[in-house]
Amino acid sequence: MTTTTRPRSRRGSRRAAPRTPLRTHWLLLTALVLTLAAALLLQGYTRHMYGTAADGAARPTDGSSAVPADVLSGGPVVDASGDRPRTARPAAGTIALTFDDGPDPRWTPQILDVLHRNGVPATFFVVGTQVADHPELARRIIADGHQIGIHTFTHADLAAIAPWRRSLELREAQLALAGATGRTSALLRPPYSSENDALTDGTWDAVQQAGREGYLTVLTTLDSEDWRRPGVDRIVAGATPKGRDGQILLMHDAGGDRSQTVAALEVLLPRLKAAGWKFDTVAHAVGAADPVHPATTADHWQGRALVAALETGDTALSTLDALLWAAGALGVLRALALVAAARRHKRLRSRGWGPAVTDPVSVIVPAYNESAGIEAAVRSLLASDHPVEVIVVDDGSTDGTADLVESLNLPYVRVLRQPNSGKPAALNLGLRHARAELVVMVDGDTVFEPDAVRMLVQPFADRRVGAVSGNAKVANRGGLLGRWQHIEYVVGFNLDRRLFDLAECMPTVPGAVGAFRRSALLRIGGVGEATLAEDTDLTMALCRAGWRVVYEERAKAWTEAPATLGALWRQRYRWCYGTLQAMWKHRGALRQRGQAGKLGRRGLLYLLVFQVLLPLLGPVVDVYALYGLVFLDPVRITALWAGFMAMQTALAAYAFRLDGERLGPLWSLPLQQFVHRQLMYLVVVQSVFTALAGSRLRWQRMQRYGTLRVPPPASH
Repeated sequence: MTTTTRPRSRRGSRRAAPRTPLRTHWLLLTALVLTLAAALLLQGYTRHMYGTAADGAARPTDGSSAVPADVLSGGPVVDASGDRPRTARPAAGTIALTFDDGPDPRWTPQILDVLHRNGVPATFFVVGTQVADHPELARRIIADGHQIGIHTFTHADLAAIAPWRRSLELREAQLALAGATGRTSALLRPPYSSENDALTDGTWDAVQQAGREGYLTVLTTLDSEDWRRPGVDRIVAGATPKGRDGQILLMHDAGGDRSQTVAALEVLLPRLKAAGWKFDTVAHAVGAADPVHPATTADHWQGRALVAALETGDTALSTLDALLWAAGALGVLRALALVAAARRHKRLRSRGWGPAVTDPVSVIVPAYNESAGIEAAVRSLLASDHPVEVIVVDDGSTDGTADLVESLNLPYVRVLRQPNSGKPAALNLGLRHARAELVVMVDGDTVFEPDAVRMLVQPFADRRVGAVSGNAKVANRGGLLGRWQHIEYVVGFNLDRRLFDLAECMPTVPGAVGAFRRSALLRIGGVGEATLAEDTDLTMALCRAGWRVVYEERAKAWTEAPATLGALWRQRYRWCYGTLQAMWKHRGALRQRGQAGKLGRRGLLYLLVFQVLLPLLGPVVDVYALYGLVFLDPVRITALWAGFMAMQTALAAYAFRLDGERLGPLWSLPLQQFVHRQLMYLVVVQSVFTALAGSRLRWQRMQRYGTLRVPPPASH
């Protein structure tokens, strides 16, 4: 039988929506990812690459043949700016007290308090990143009358890095100081330096370069060795000069627990003053000009920008840490919830639905250019062990789909024709012509198992059930892409549906295999045309009308999955965008009670968190993982990834076992994380931006490959 109908008119509001997909969001996404990568690179460079060893720790030596003899035996303040380096030392009876590695928010204020009580000036060699973190302490150092110098930007060993990196370390440290205090300093203490006779060829090369860039290098003559934390008495003994020669005394106000340093200063300063020692800053102690000057306007604002960038990076990194830990916790909780729900669902469904449902079923097959697979689909339905009529609705096909079905001359098969009007219109036409109360809707690329229809309608023994989702299986699972989609169908889709069933908030009955009460569909106005995910829209409308929607995993149907990445992108883009449309359309369920409220507060929130928000974090997770491998502990990062991979594999194995599937395809699960997962989160990004822009996506039909085969007929 063949019937031809006129196309239904479309709503004007849909025609008015822009159809051109937004493209600028990819530029925005790229900019955001690059900005995040730059921020993480800055954080990694400043926080994790250098400066992990104590100042006095043993360093590799490369000899000192290039160091001039008068420098090796000279004073601790070195001017290497000219052809002939000069050195200077404090006058006899004078101590230049110096502190390295700060400022530290705990120890620097305590040390400044001790110095103030004793009226002792000092020189603080600050690390640029520490200044950026605590600019108020750098300002206090200057305000309290102390001298300030730099200790590089990241506490890098200048002898071990390239010349361009040395310049960068000094320049960035100077900018941090300028941004925090409005001052610059010509004093430099290289990290890991000590006395003159410990200079190596590498260190001397760094000192010479610093001299050419305008710095006085300040070494030491007396090391308190407080970095070892040997105890207060030993620090005091180590900091007490032998004789009356002028000294530059090294201590630390950061880099670890400095409580012993603070306590030692309380003893040391009064004792040395009582012994006649004079305290002064480094420059004054050696008779040099004041090395601290107002920063230029350009340096001050560049420094402020640098400090702001580091502060922003710290905040962003802390936020990311919190988000990723939250996402990880949600992922673990979701996995546990899915397993618990699947176990309970299996027990409940083993009890059956009640009296057997034997009512005949009308099967509606909307078809647009489905000639490659329509015969297999129709013949599989006629092979059912349940009474069916098959209604093929041809939606203006140009490949002879309707003619092919008619030429088969199959009993219980009707063909309806309409000009191309879209899938919802085709389904509604079939719904109007259906003779049975129970209706199954099937895509034209789907082949049913012989018992699928019978299994699919058994839940209608419960009068509260308005729709039933079946178990869609991937037929073309041969290649990697097919395997990944097979895993996704078994794990992602079917485990979720078990959870939705128990929570009574099923958001989607898939177009490939679903059954409905015809009267329930007619009451809600049939299949809506407002979204691209008509199956999701229809299911949510039924839930809001008070019907229960359940999952029957024994009703299996086989469908063709996209065979190329491009086809997969187009399909998932349509699915995701349509789901967002349906979620927005049915957002009122959040405020409703009963079955509708369950959909809103359970189903919609679940979709929002796990299918929208968390996938949007996907690019961030990948960039952060690379950051962890490069700058953090790669073993720990790899172990975390392996742990999550093990959890996903265990979850997948459980889902495969529930569905009676072989575990073989799971070997490709780790590879899925490097291609398929990225594609899926980019689909979500594209869909969200398209939705926010108000653009409308056209229907995109998937290419058919004709790989489906008719299952053997059921024995009656």
